[in-house]
Amino acid sequence: MSEESSKWFKIAIEASRRYGGKIMILPKVPVRSLQDFSIWYTPGVAAVSKEINADVDKSFEYTWRWNAIAILTDGSRVLGLGNVGPEAAMPVMEGKSLLFKYLGGVDAVPLPVRVKTQDDIVNIGKTIEPAFGGINLEDIESPKCFHILEKLREELKIAVWHDDQQGTAGAILAGLINAFKVVGKKIEDSTIAFIGAGASNIAAARVLIKYGVKPGNIILVDSKGILHPEREDMDKLMLTNPWKYDLAIKTNAERRKGGIKEALVGIDAVVAASVQGPGVIKKEWVRSMNKDPIVFALANPIPEIWPWEAKEAGAKVVATGRSDFPNQVNNSLVFPGVFRGSLDARVRTITDELIIAAAQEIANFVGDKLSEDKILPTMEEWDFYPRVAAAVAVKAAELGVARRSLTWKEEYERAKEVIASARLMIETLFGKGLIKDLLSDMT
Repeated sequence: MSEESSKWFKIAIEASRRYGGKIMILPKVPVRSLQDFSIWYTPGVAAVSKEINADVDKSFEYTWRWNAIAILTDGSRVLGLGNVGPEAAMPVMEGKSLLFKYLGGVDAVPLPVRVKTQDDIVNIGKTIEPAFGGINLEDIESPKCFHILEKLREELKIAVWHDDQQGTAGAILAGLINAFKVVGKKIEDSTIAFIGAGASNIAAARVLIKYGVKPGNIILVDSKGILHPEREDMDKLMLTNPWKYDLAIKTNAERRKGGIKEALVGIDAVVAASVQGPGVIKKEWVRSMNKDPIVFALANPIPEIWPWEAKEAGAKVVATGRSDFPNQVNNSLVFPGVFRGSLDARVRTITDELIIAAAQEIANFVGDKLSEDKILPTMEEWDFYPRVAAAVAVKAAELGVARRSLTWKEEYERAKEVIASARLMIETLFGKGLIKDLLSDMT
């Protein structure tokens, strides 16, 4: 563990103890006298219930459902910690809830659950649908997460999303769009190797194929080596992980075999989301890549290869999952805007096309700032979130999956107002001392 990481671990533990968690629930309506309860509760609330009983979609107008999601997890794959269980997953889900509110204006409820099977999570998702406008699946192990996402997308009529799949895939696509601009190559004609074949890279490969990358130009490498149709475990994969099996059949037109070393020869870009480094990707393997290679080393906290090593080996564009290096590829760039737009459009599902629309908007936001060390915005440049929301809302209406049709400008203005309001509320509570500064002596 690095000295810097150790410092933040220590502070996080003490801060969590002092604050007793990261989030709370506050009323949003005025309570001026006892009479107001006649509006917000009995007898007035009965009329609202009757209206919703007659038209369930009015629940999006009359209740918080228009802006509320559940962050649903079983704690089976939390960060780099693995299966820590639902209680230990709660601090991470609270943190995600904080990001949802501050960056997207979304009310997100942490919901770690103790379950035994993937179908149990599916059933919970179906059960809680009436309470929320969306469900964010989080930190669920692969390949279980693929089954859960597919079933919930099929059976629910609200936004369902697995951030480790779709959020990371959107961030990777946005980064690659701009990285290929920097090196002067067309992403659709380029070759890309994925190191690691878990939730994020399988989803990213599928989204890139939907975006227009030729399947045969993609190579995936898991812990057993390069995926190809003749591998000994194909029959087993067909039964246990049909999502990985499908990509093994479609990708790797050259039918390469071997491991990471063999996968990188003559490749234009590598996206690694595997195990912590350094040394997972070696400098000499980067040298074997095509001219001006792109290296995304996304393992946290230690990337598969240090950025400076990749640069020394000839990489033109290097990205990591860390905020202290240039070009952070992180799903926090994606999920706040996607859910803002999805909730405002009251979507019935989140499709791959919505992810692509979000990725394109994120990439476009960089504009004339684009460079080797600037292929993505940062979370501090918060104005891109309402732009992502607008792109998602417009695409949802175009695809016919939205209950509400909004123009780009309408959603941009709405999203900007909602997000700005959420940030102002938090800042005002802090300024008034209602959110206390318990950190000043620690950082």
